[in-house]
Amino acid sequence: MLKGLHITVIIALGGSVVAIVMAVLFGLWSKSTDPILRWFSAAYITVFRGASALILLYWFYFVMPELTGFGFDAITTGILVLGANVGAYGAEVVRTSIDSVPKGQYQAAAALNLSRWQTMRYVIFPQAVLSMVPPFGNLMIELLKGTALVSTITVTDLTMQGMYLRADTHRSLEIFGLLLVIYFLLSSLITVVFRLLERRLSHGRDYGGGR
Repeated sequence: MLKGLHITVIIALGGSVVAIVMAVLFGLWSKSTDPILRWFSAAYITVFRGASALILLYWFYFVMPELTGFGFDAITTGILVLGANVGAYGAEVVRTSIDSVPKGQYQAAAALNLSRWQTMRYVIFPQAVLSMVPPFGNLMIELLKGTALVSTITVTDLTMQGMYLRADTHRSLEIFGLLLVIYFLLSSLITVVFRLLERRLSHGRDYGGGR
């Protein structure tokens, strides 16, 4: 079980990094003035948000090597595919968080003669980040739960180890009960981390004069 837990944590952490990078990149591209970048963003979000994560795992692990002659190992495939899948939802979070920043902030940046890049980097994005944190926490929990899918592409993760133990011992209650507790504790840890991050980012901010 500990070996499986180790693999699950690696995939969850790696997938989280991929998801956040993809979400920020394609979320910003969706607000770009370049139509090519907007098209790439729309295509990525549509494909990875609309397709099943399980089918995407099958496609990139079994089909892509046959088509291209190149592929990744099972763990790397799980990290990239699950991260990209969750990142597509995260890109929409980034886009809507940017849209939630008051238009007056753009006008203030223009009055300071900031470029579009400077406006996004120094004014808009830092304010939008606080709105992104809670939904990103939920997405990371969904990614954690999605790691159980990698067992279908030969990765011996926590869930697969539990299945092996159950087949050997036939002690379903104890094994699946323990799996339930472990996933619950990992999800709770993610919740705590993102709540602390949200508290830190909101520290010292003035919300209309209130505290």
